[in-house]
Amino acid sequence: MENLELKNMLRREEDKLGAVLKINSGAGGTEGQDWSSMLFRMYQRWCESKGYKTTITNWQDGDEAGIKTATLQVEGDYAYGYLKSENGVHRLVRVSPFNAQGKRMTSFASVFVVPLVDDSIEIEVNQSDITWDTFRSSGAGGQNVIRWKQEYVCIINTKT
Repeated sequence: MENLELKNMLRREEDKLGAVLKINSGAGGTEGQDWSSMLFRMYQRWCESKGYKTTITNWQDGDEAGIKTATLQVEGDYAYGYLKSENGVHRLVRVSPFNAQGKRMTSFASVFVVPLVDDSIEIEVNQSDITWDTFRSSGAGGQNVIRWKQEYVCIINTKT
């Protein structure tokens, strides 16, 4: 019964793909950056326990501790299917080791998970669907302002 439930939860086409996981530090300053690094370590260790191959593609250290942002590429069967539910804002409330007064602090970090799309998907953008408008600025200097509007984002055809 558990295997059937798992197959039902991971039935979407993109669930079987790898994933790109991005963590951004939110409110809370150094405390939020420390929380982001804790989350990153947790996800990295979880991936190792599942046997997934991980690659750090972006890393920006925090001001005093932790990270401001980090991106992890996860390759393996159903990596996106398992990680997709981690999307969202993660909150931590704790007595801060960075606060000399020992106050309770609330920290936030956002986690974005997207499927790692492979080369089997072709993206076609019809040039007639893109319009370009040029306007003259009314302010000093008269710089041209270019605004483009794409009416249809793209048509995705997958090879079968």
